Order: sequence, then C-alpha cells, then structure tokens
Amino acid sequence: MFSNRSRVSQIANQEQSWLDGLNPPQREAVLTTEGPVLMLAGAGTGKTAALTARLANLLRQRLAWPSEILCVTFTNKAASEMRERVGALIGPAVEGMPWLGTFHSIAAKMLRRHAELVGLQSNFTIIDTDDQLRLLKQLIVAEGVDDKRWPAKLLAGLIDRWKNRGYNPADLDALENEAYANGKGQRFYALYQNRLRELNACDFGDLTLHMLNIFRRERDILESWQQRFKYVMVDEYQDTNAVQYLWLRLLAQNRKNICVVGDDDQSIYSWRGAEVANILRFEKDFPGAKVIKLEQNYRSTPHILGAASGLIAENSERLGKTLWTEVDGGDKVRVIGVWDAPEEARRIGDEIERLEREGAALDRVAILVRAQFQTRAIEDRFIQIGMGYRIIGGFRFYERAEIRDALAYLRQIASPQDDLAFERIYNTPKRGLGDKTLEKLHRHARARGIPLALASVEILDTDELPARARGTLTALMRDFARWRDEAKTLAPAELARTMLDESGYTAALQAEKTAEAAGRLENLTELARAMEEYETLGDFLEHVSLVMDNEATADEEKVTIMTIHAAKGLEFENLFLPGWEEGVFPSQRSLDEGGLASLEEERRLAYVAITRARRRCTILHAANRQIYGQWTSSIPSRFIGELPADHIEEETTLSGGASMWRANWSERDDPFAHVAQASANRGASRGPGWQRAAAQPFDPKPRRIAESTRSAASFAAKPRNDIAVGARVFHEKFGYGTVAEQEGNKLEIDFDGTGRKRVIDSFVKLAG
Repeated sequence: MFSNRSRVSQIANQEQSWLDGLNPPQREAVLTTEGPVLMLAGAGTGKTAALTARLANLLRQRLAWPSEILCVTFTNKAASEMRERVGALIGPAVEGMPWLGTFHSIAAKMLRRHAELVGLQSNFTIIDTDDQLRLLKQLIVAEGVDDKRWPAKLLAGLIDRWKNRGYNPADLDALENEAYANGKGQRFYALYQNRLRELNACDFGDLTLHMLNIFRRERDILESWQQRFKYVMVDEYQDTNAVQYLWLRLLAQNRKNICVVGDDDQSIYSWRGAEVANILRFEKDFPGAKVIKLEQNYRSTPHILGAASGLIAENSERLGKTLWTEVDGGDKVRVIGVWDAPEEARRIGDEIERLEREGAALDRVAILVRAQFQTRAIEDRFIQIGMGYRIIGGFRFYERAEIRDALAYLRQIASPQDDLAFERIYNTPKRGLGDKTLEKLHRHARARGIPLALASVEILDTDELPARARGTLTALMRDFARWRDEAKTLAPAELARTMLDESGYTAALQAEKTAEAAGRLENLTELARAMEEYETLGDFLEHVSLVMDNEATADEEKVTIMTIHAAKGLEFENLFLPGWEEGVFPSQRSLDEGGLASLEEERRLAYVAITRARRRCTILHAANRQIYGQWTSSIPSRFIGELPADHIEEETTLSGGASMWRANWSERDDPFAHVAQASANRGASRGPGWQRAAAQPFDPKPRRIAESTRSAASFAAKPRNDIAVGARVFHEKFGYGTVAEQEGNKLEIDFDGTGRKRVIDSFVKLAG
C-alpha cells in the first residue's frame, strides 16, 4: 500500500534523474504532491518538462499506481508526447496508464461504462461533423423551417456552444432559445438529442456533458471515480470550457490532489468555448491551493520578453507574473510603418532575403497573421521573388474552398467550355440540383460533344428535367449570360462582387453566422481586392494559374505562414507580425461582438504572437488598407502604443506610430471607450460594402441565354441522322413513343404512357 504523505523532505536532496535540469520553481511543482497546485507557466518556461517530471515522480515514488492517475491533455499529439517523455523516465510502467489522454478520449472511455444511464448502449457511435450536419438538416426540413435562413451549420454551432457550457435542452433560457428559428432553439436541441439516442450515437460535445450529467445525478458513481483517481493532472487549463471545468472539479473535490498547468496570459480560444475565468478562480475553487509561477524563459531574448510583458500588463483580468531570462543581448523588437499592404509584403520579402544572405535558415522564419485574408498579398509577393513558403493550419490562399468556388464561377464566366468549373459550382451554394441532373447533363454533353454549360441550355428547352430543377437551372444560366455581358464593361473586382452577391454565395455564408464563415467572407473580400490590380478577368485568371503552378519542391527550405492562433506552442528564430492596425489587430469583429473581454483576449493573442520569437521580432503596420474595396486610412494598433519604449525600435516615415499611441492612451480612465470610438471611425470610413448590382432585364426564353454561351463555345446543334418522324423510340424516363416532329436535335414525341413531350435526340434510342 502506497503512502499518500508528501515526500518532499525525503527526496529533496536525492539526485533523481527526472529532476535533473529543473529550476527551483519547477522542482517545487514536481515535489509538491499533496493538495491542489496551480502551475502558472509562462511562455517558454518549460511547463511540459515540469509536468512530465511530476507524473514520473508520482510513479517512481509509488504514490499511486499508473491506473490511479488521471492526466488530461487537449490534443492527441500532446498526450502522445507526454506518454513518450514519461516512458523515457520510468520505462514500461507508462503503458499501464489508461487514463492519460484527451478530454474526449477519457470521457468516451468512462461513458461506455455507464452508457445506459443516458439512454445509450455501450457500443454507441461517435458521429463526425458531416453526420451531425446531415442529421440536423433532416430535422430542420421535417419541422418545416427554412434551412436557407436557418442553416444546419448555425444550429450545429449553437448546440456545440450549449454543450460546451454544460447546458441540456431544459437549461436554455429565453435568450438562448431565441437564438435559432425565432424561439425554436430548445425544441431542435431536444429533437437532436432524442434522435441521437435512437441512433445509439453521440457527438463529441456529448461525451463530457453526458458524464457530467451522470456525476450530478448518480452520487455513487461519482464517488467511485473520485476514489479511483488519487491524482488529477490537467495540461493547458486556461483552455478548458465550462463543461470540462465542472467535470474536473467534481472528480477532484474529494481528494483535492489536482495539479493544473496553464497560463492565463495565453487564453486565446474563447471562440471555441474556452473560459479564462476557470484558471483565474482556481484558488477559490480549491482553497489553500499552492500557486507556483514558472517565470524563467528558455526561449527568447530580454527585449522580446520585455516587450511582451509590458504589453500583457495592460490586461486587468490576470494572475500576474514576469518573464525573465538568463540569455544576454538580442535585438530590440522592431516596429516598422509602411504605406500599404503591398509595401508591407515587399518589405517582409526584402527582410527575409537579407536574413537568408546572412545565413539564416528559412525554416526558422515565420510570418504570423491575425486573419487568413492577410496572407494573399504576402503570397503574391513571394511568388514574384521566388521565395518558398508553406501555409500551416490552412490552405494557400488560392487553394481555400471559398476562393476555389469563386474562381470556378469566374472561370465559367470567362470560358463556358470549362466543365470542371461548371461541375464545382452548378450546385454551390446549394440550389437543389442533384447528381441525377448532372448525370443527364453529362450524357447529353457527351452525345453532342459540347460543354456542360451549352448542354444545360439545350436541355432547358425540353421536358428532360423535373420542373423545379429546370427552373433552377434556367435561373443559373440566365445569371451566367448576364455576367458574361457585364464582364465586357465591369472591372474584374466589381464583377466578382456582383457575381458573389447575385449567386447567393455571400448570403449563404452570412446565414451561417459562425466565426469560420466570417473568415471565409474576409477571404472573398481579399480576393476582390486582389482583382483590382488587373484590367481584365483573363489577366487575373492567368495570374492565378501561374501562382498555383509555382509550388516549390518539397525538400526546399520554406518560410512558414500561419495564423497566430495556430502558432501557439511553437517558436521561431525570426518572426514577422504584419497588420498591427486598429480593426485588423485587434480585430474589429471581435471587439464588436465581445467588448472589453474580447479586447483583453486580443491583447493575450498579441502576447502569444511576440513570445513565439527566439531572436528577432518585427511588427509591421500600414497607413492604408483596402476595406470592402475602398481605400481607408489605418491607424496603428493600440497594442503598439502599449509596448515599452525601452524594448522597441521604431522605423517609419509615417506620422503616428507607437509614440503617438503612448501620448493618446497613456492616461485613459476608460480604456474601452477607445474601442467604441475606433469602431465608429471605422464604420464611417468603411463605405457601403458589397452592394447588390441591379439585374438587367432578360428574355425569358432559354434560346437568349444560349447566345453568350454559344458565342464562346461555337458549337452547332446537329441532329442525329438515324431518327426521323414516325420512328419508334425509347426514353428512360418516359418509356416508348413515336416521333411526331423534329427540329434539329429537338424531338416532339408522343409517348405511350405520358403523352407528348419535347426531348433531345441524345436521350432516346431506336426501339428494337
């Protein structure tokens, strides 16, 4: 039987291998085995080494069996790394740790033991996002709700948010209930949960929520799990959401041997449900908790740490710590002001080429952006100068789904023969044109040797398609005919904005009302911006083709480009941070939606960005940006003004910069008042946005629609020479009939069972 008493005094002077290389605070965190412990670990302070050593210490000192320790991480990668590190310290005993894993994996393992208590069987299925959306859409349609106005993605996001907060359907208040379909949120949530039970399934959000519900209702089950785990350890505690927090708090309330590791200054995932308050109130949840601060940084130079620490000190909601390092010297953080985004991209390219000439490895250089749309100008510049780069945590700009969709529309406008483009967008956004319709179009196109666009026009003058599909396809082909006419006079960027609006693509993304959809809309805005540099649509599409074809070899050193969110936990020798202007960073959308809390999270994000740098950090801001197609003056981010002057070096010929912001912001009584003012200023300069272009009147006959398509394709409709009036034929849809009239490749046929129909000759066969 292992003793649970603290063994600090027993082993403090011993030379254990798992304690080698740890500094005093890390050792204290490892050796304080009893009671609640908050390991407040700053960026680059070796928290993984301390957490691993603590786990190894518990096992080597025989304070618990491997199966009596619950160790929770956020990613499978982190869990795997933890298992490998502990294994290197204690050997094969780590294989006996069944409760080392992610929240989802551990909760799923628990739930399979108690599934019947929530109406499931132990072999329940965990559905993915696609299955979830499919199921929700079925429920929406069955309830007679307009799925275009209230899309499944919106409902899925709401349900995920509710589950992250620990809400069951009955827990929703009136405000939450009104968030979907004018007061039907609770009903749909309940319908969804009932349907999951019928399918013996749950989604990822259910895993922890179901176990929380079981713990709350079944006291004996909770107590059995509390007795099982002698120690609870949690990594990245600042990223926990409400349901994870409640689940952990219940498990640890009995023994209170819980050690959480995190950094309140790096809590940047509120949009995923994370609540920084969880780590801030740890001492209240567990009175007498020992707080151990890891402040010695092993990554960055003093100037980088000084700049980051001075910035984050502006936040009021934090526990407080000061990073320091034994590293000497290092460059100050550079703050560079440029005229506009293209100059910003050129400057970054020039700086990286200089570093490369000085011997810097491109693999150790990174560019971190606040929003994905910022990468477009940088990518274009790198293509021009032949600089290798990789996009991490996302696609290259022109490879993103929404950009490829928009390009497919533009390619079809420019070239009606482009069948690949037509196939991609003929039902994007969803307009009710399914696979059967596409199959008919392909069959006719192959038989006639014509493009799908022209085949669509020809088939509209027949009864081949159901009335609804025929009407939808007619409207689409009219749109393309109009856009081709407008392409002769409209600038490419304006054509793109008109097309995205009139096609319904923009409206479909707006209806989703999610952070992901908002980011995709920003990317489309940036696409239109990029097109303003080209006189014709053809010139722009040729440029895109060259960009897509300019993929560097896999073994070549490349600069890393990624969002700041995706960079958390990484480090780079040389770092560039573009776009530090009000409205871009901090994000205006975040400020509008979240107020002061969002401002503090944006500041934490800036802190995370700076602390990714090891040796050099360069921040850039532009005096001018294009916002929704209009040039507008930009002012430097307030975060620049909050950087301590002793740790930065400014380089700009522009008015303003950090000194201006220090003067204007140094004595503010209400820091958030400036958020509102910046929002008002931005709104005044933004302009009307994408306005829907007025549709030109058009001839309702399909023949008029074909003129634009046919003029580019130059195909003539040649009839088959083996069919004549009076011939007996067979049609897969209408059956047997007799040809009554023939006009080119169009046939009027009296079918035996359905009467006279107008069809195209490629869809019939001579009756044998």
